[in-house]
Amino acid sequence: MTDAVCRSCAKPLAGRAGRTGRSSVYCSAACRQKAYRERRAAPVDTARGLIEEVGRQVEALVPQPPSVFYSGVTDLASSVGRLRRIARVARDTANDDSVTRADVTKEPGSPVPGDEPATADHDAPQATAPRTSPDQGSGPRDSVTRPPAGRTSATRTPAGQQAVTQPSVTRTSVTQGSGPHAALGESDFAALVEPYRRELRVHCYRMAGSYDDAEDLVQETFLRAWRARDDFAGRASVRTWLYRIATNTCLDFQRRTARRPQRYEPLPGMNHGSAEPPARITWLQPYPDEDLPSADDQPDALAVSRETMELVFLAAIQHLPPRQRAVLVLRDVLGLSAAETAEALEMTVASVNSALQRARPTLRDRLPRRRTEWTAEAGAREREVLGRYMAAAESLDLAAFTDLLSEDIRLTMPPNPYWFVGRAALTEFLGISLDPASPLFLGHWRHLPARANGQLAAGGYVRRPGTTVYRAQVLDVLRIEGDRIVEITSFEPHLFPAFGLPLRLPADR
Repeated sequence: MTDAVCRSCAKPLAGRAGRTGRSSVYCSAACRQKAYRERRAAPVDTARGLIEEVGRQVEALVPQPPSVFYSGVTDLASSVGRLRRIARVARDTANDDSVTRADVTKEPGSPVPGDEPATADHDAPQATAPRTSPDQGSGPRDSVTRPPAGRTSATRTPAGQQAVTQPSVTRTSVTQGSGPHAALGESDFAALVEPYRRELRVHCYRMAGSYDDAEDLVQETFLRAWRARDDFAGRASVRTWLYRIATNTCLDFQRRTARRPQRYEPLPGMNHGSAEPPARITWLQPYPDEDLPSADDQPDALAVSRETMELVFLAAIQHLPPRQRAVLVLRDVLGLSAAETAEALEMTVASVNSALQRARPTLRDRLPRRRTEWTAEAGAREREVLGRYMAAAESLDLAAFTDLLSEDIRLTMPPNPYWFVGRAALTEFLGISLDPASPLFLGHWRHLPARANGQLAAGGYVRRPGTTVYRAQVLDVLRIEGDRIVEITSFEPHLFPAFGLPLRLPADR
């Protein structure tokens, strides 16, 4: 039995009965690499080329056997989605009023930026100065420009913190640069950087621990890259250059927010269990698996493994100082060499090695016992546990729910102050809200399965007494070992759309 055909050589793909995970669209690594090289070499790397490609895909789209037709529609949707994202980057770049410049979206043949003098937003152009550090190495590098004294811009801060003004990015005159990308207009620049959006968002998410902040940091990375594009000399790849900018953008963000994990505090009148309170990371958010980069699209990308996306790993690295965290992510997650990491962070190789030696023991101390294999059998067992978890909640069956929990189960609810450690404490809390006779009865539940951080999750909806609609209530991300749930991290429902979950369910579902 076959599911489809290879997009590269048109050979049948093997059936996936009993297998889990994403379905491949290529029959072999060779076909995947061939398709990857063809996409890189194609004229689709410009906005105009992508528009032409969409036109070709529309013309070629005719009723065909289901698997072939589905593949064509998927390709068209991917191209349209990429074009939409390119347009968004171009729009945001054009709206960046930090630099005054000529129209850079004219038709071919019109003057391009650089044909006329730049107009700076000060009386004299600002000089670009690379950031210095006590342990900074020397030598040429593609610069990531830093802010001058006196320039500020508004910065979004977490809830509960006072807004902070942060120096904006400095740049040289962007219309007179000599780098290979200095003359790019907004649309073509957006087409150049857009393919890296997903992996950069994962990188920023690891650094910041927040899905919302990761999206903002990627956008700031693109804006910094746009302003500094005339300084990019091409000594490194575009991907390496963007990772360097993204890492320093994240470090700047961490300096101005000064986030530090705290400990949960006991709440009056609530039984939290007798164990030590867990770490409280108020900014921690889940990451939807569907937003992870595809191995088919980026076969050379290292770093999107299940283990380094799990919430326990994300929570653990939040305890590291920002620079140690950056070194550990670049070295152990992305696989950069010590020299590449030193260049990206403007450190010496000795400083990088020293930071890594300090970071690894701290990380090990905060991680639970790790599994070394992720098998289809384990995935099926976990899905069974998730199904029983959702069924127990929907039937208000506290006994069935309790049977799923490990003795030392831990539940946290960032950013809320509620926490429980131990089965007895958690079931005592749940018994009140699941009992229809209780004055604190929350309502009737429905759930939809989801995936977050390489783990199974459940989007919970509650129909309050006297109402007819189930409304989004909580996203529970489960850590399962064997046939028991050992940790539940419950998040607020505003991220449901990012997971493809609706905010409402009809009562007759």
